[in-house]
Amino acid sequence: MALDPKITEFLKMPGMELLPPPEGVTPAMMRAGMKAQPAPVVLADIHSSKDLSVNTRAGSLMTRIYRPSATRSLPLIVYFHGGGFVLCDLDTHDALCRDLANATGCVVASVDYRLAPETRFPGPLEDCYDALCDLVKQASALDIDPTRVAVAGDSAGANLAAATALLARDLGGPTLRHQTLIYPCLDPACESVSMRTLSRGHFLTQDMMKWFWAQYLRSPEDAKNPLASPLCSTDLSRLPPTTLITAEYDLPRDEGELYADRLRAAGVAVVGRRYLGMIHGFVSLPLVTDVAKNALSDLAHDIRSALFA
Repeated sequence: MALDPKITEFLKMPGMELLPPPEGVTPAMMRAGMKAQPAPVVLADIHSSKDLSVNTRAGSLMTRIYRPSATRSLPLIVYFHGGGFVLCDLDTHDALCRDLANATGCVVASVDYRLAPETRFPGPLEDCYDALCDLVKQASALDIDPTRVAVAGDSAGANLAAATALLARDLGGPTLRHQTLIYPCLDPACESVSMRTLSRGHFLTQDMMKWFWAQYLRSPEDAKNPLASPLCSTDLSRLPPTTLITAEYDLPRDEGELYADRLRAAGVAVVGRRYLGMIHGFVSLPLVTDVAKNALSDLAHDIRSALFA
């Protein structure tokens, strides 16, 4: 299918190709620029939204808790935002998390994990896993059901969600009922067919992906660690049912679909969807394309089936 016409128009806007920063521009400066010029969004009304501190091995960490209704003991989705391990925060994903909570009927906890390169692997992953554990520990105070928990994330956040699921399995919990992986970035090599053939002109670029990975990993050896690159895992069994979505014109498309295939081969129930005509990040673009709303509805259906069954 051709690139969606609305996406084509979106890509014509200034700055709609992500490239590594010029020399002298630091990640901190990039984050400041994003805060100074936030993307236009519409924030949906929600029953409640509040910031909450959780305990991790590195100290306290902020999460944002979205509650879609006053219903007691709701399921919990722990969400990890994208941004190449380097960019984005609770505010950049505020609209998406509100929409996810409303669509699923679940409490969503968005985790403000530490960013690279100031904190490299495994620090951000440890933040995510520790936040998951502490949120489940606080289940009674948060009025959530600790037996109905899922992890989710987009892009680099989907990498962290996949790795968090591996840790939860191997460290004896918390038990997860589902993982939602939205166009996950899983392969530091950045040499798949989709990565090479879509390297320019589709928002995300191959050079930017390589730059992101260089900020996150401490050394080339980390690229072989399954907690940094879940595709390297030799054991994907006993992981929770999974929804993994990709976009037709997205550079990490092939690595995401390969991971879905390997999960299936390991006996994990997987729903995989490729959204035609779409690019990386499209789920966060409901003002650009209705496909974003359709994808969120699809994800919500899968999550509800797993957590309300």
